[in-house]
Amino acid sequence: MLSAKRICNPQDALALLNCRRLPARLNTSEVAVLLGFQEHDIAPLIAARLIAPLGKPAPNAPKYFATVEIERCAQDADWLSQATRALAKHWLGKNSRKAASCEQGEASAGA
Repeated sequence: MLSAKRICNPQDALALLNCRRLPARLNTSEVAVLLGFQEHDIAPLIAARLIAPLGKPAPNAPKYFATVEIERCAQDADWLSQATRALAKHWLGKNSRKAASCEQGEASAGA
């Protein structure tokens, strides 16, 4: 049903949020909609061990998550705050590494 496809548009997201009963496991795009994050934010949340995929999937395998755990996280204000801080730290580090590599490239080009 919903788990078989990615959520690409607002209508798909609204359909998920209006479900009477969610499927037992959710993919990354569904988790992002339920938690209120972007889909690309899910991987850093996994890396920070704030959410855990079901089983032990390979790094390049699709990840599925238990709906009961995701709903618990979505209702916990402390968890949401912790996840938001972890994402801010992740993107700050990534952007600073990118800026440092750009500055290093400009310095070597100018020499």
